[in-house]
Amino acid sequence: MSTPLATGEFTRHLRVDHVSAVHVAARVARTVAKAAGLPSSLPDQAAVVASELASNLDKHAREGQLYISPVLHGTGVDIIAADTGPGMLDVDRCLADGHTTTGTLGAGLGAIRRMAAEFAVHTVPGEGTLISARVLAPGTTRTPPVAHVNVPAPGEEVSGDLAAVRETGAGFTLLMVDGLGHGPDAAAASAAVLEAFDRDPARPLPALFTELHRGARQTRGAAVAVLRQRGTRGEFLGIGNVSAAVLAGGSARQLLSLPGVVGLRLPPATVRPVELPPGTTVVLHSDGISGDWLPAATTSAGLVPSLLAGSLVHRHRVTRDDSAVLAVKFPGEPA
Repeated sequence: MSTPLATGEFTRHLRVDHVSAVHVAARVARTVAKAAGLPSSLPDQAAVVASELASNLDKHAREGQLYISPVLHGTGVDIIAADTGPGMLDVDRCLADGHTTTGTLGAGLGAIRRMAAEFAVHTVPGEGTLISARVLAPGTTRTPPVAHVNVPAPGEEVSGDLAAVRETGAGFTLLMVDGLGHGPDAAAASAAVLEAFDRDPARPLPALFTELHRGARQTRGAAVAVLRQRGTRGEFLGIGNVSAAVLAGGSARQLLSLPGVVGLRLPPATVRPVELPPGTTVVLHSDGISGDWLPAATTSAGLVPSLLAGSLVHRHRVTRDDSAVLAVKFPGEPA
């Protein structure tokens, strides 16, 4: 029996290049939070978090970006802020209530940390800062830590990429789909793959891909990657131009996909075993993320999934295409 955790709707991406973006951020975050089902005053809380992060970017950052997404498990919203400088010399001091370098009240980051169910910061002086804040409904599960960012191609209102996480038996099954091209037809291809996936996400991977292939036959087709985890062991099968990597023990290992297109040309399935030591982080992403992040991936291994996903989209996005990242950290400390 499989239990759905969620499906990755696309991310609202805002460039913060003017003070007016602060109000836009609040409105967008409130809309996403309501659509995600956050109850009571939590949509307003998400709006405050987004506006504070946008205000911080406007005052202090260069090339500030905000990414607002529904979470992939339970009910909630992830709000990620990214910039390219100047970074924070003293993170603890910047998070303290009353700290300011611009003559304002200086309660922004400290207030965000209090309002967020989960909060994380990564900063490199002179290079930039990543901040993630998650607003969750009461009772939402937090295991395993999961995050995604899914940005449509410029000019598109929907993303042809899609991410999903499902609880399957004693572990989890991760899905990344990249409908060929972008726009509504690509999104329709991804939706067809997801519908087929959800009929039984726990079935053996070769049989699962046969079902995904059947489900996508009336579409333009898609690249698909699936990783299944059970304890410290996993299985991986990818077809088409989708990528996966395992970050564990200070090293990064790429998992190669087979050539083909689900729905059009399905190659013989070759399932690859994957070791997943405690504390492993798994990353799946579409080809809207450049593969040049992997050689330096060990520097990202310590980031929580939300910061890792935000970093890959912010620094390695291919702007002409949809760009999606799914990052999951499995329980336990690294060996």
